[in-house]
Amino acid sequence: MKLIRIACIYTVVTAFLLGIAYPLAITAIAQLTMKAKANGQMVTHNGETIGSAIIGQPFTGGGYFHSRPSAAGTGYDASASSGSNYGPTNKALTDRVAASVKTESMGNPIPVDLVTASGSGLDPDISPAAAYYQAPRIAQQRHISQDTVNALIARQIQPRQLGILGEPRVNVLALNLALSNAAH
Repeated sequence: MKLIRIACIYTVVTAFLLGIAYPLAITAIAQLTMKAKANGQMVTHNGETIGSAIIGQPFTGGGYFHSRPSAAGTGYDASASSGSNYGPTNKALTDRVAASVKTESMGNPIPVDLVTASGSGLDPDISPAAAYYQAPRIAQQRHISQDTVNALIARQIQPRQLGILGEPRVNVLALNLALSNAAH
C-alpha cells in the first residue's frame, strides 16, 4: 500500500511540475525575452494585423507576388500542416503541379518552388528566382517598371543563416507589403 501511495504522489507532483509549472515558466520567459516570436511574429500594417512572418498565406491577385502552393489546404491552415507524401508519379501530385504550372506560366521555365508545396505546406518564403520570375507580371499589373520591382526584390532577399544554413529566400508577405508601400 505504501508503494501505491508513493507512486500516486510522484505522479501528481510530476504532472504538476511538467504539465503546469514548466509550461508556465517557459511561456513567461518567452513573453519576457522574445515577445514577438512567442506570439507568432505577427505583422501589422496601419494598426491592423495582416499576417505572420513565419506562416505563408495565399496571394492570388495579379498585382501580388504569389506564395508557394500549400499542402495544408487553400487557406494555409496550420491545423492541416504536413506534406502530401505523394511520390513523383502520383496522379494527384502531377495534376496539382500541372494546375500550378498553368496558373503561373509566363512562357519561361518556372522555378520549382512556385509549383510545389513545402514540407509543412506553410512556407512563407520563396526563392529569389521565384520572385524575379514573377516580376514582369507584377510590373505589368501595377504599371511600374520592372527595374523598380527587381529593386524591391533585391532589398527583400534574406541571405543564408550564419552564411551557411539554408538558401537565400524572400518572405512573400514582406515583399508584397514593400510593394504596396512603394505604390503609395
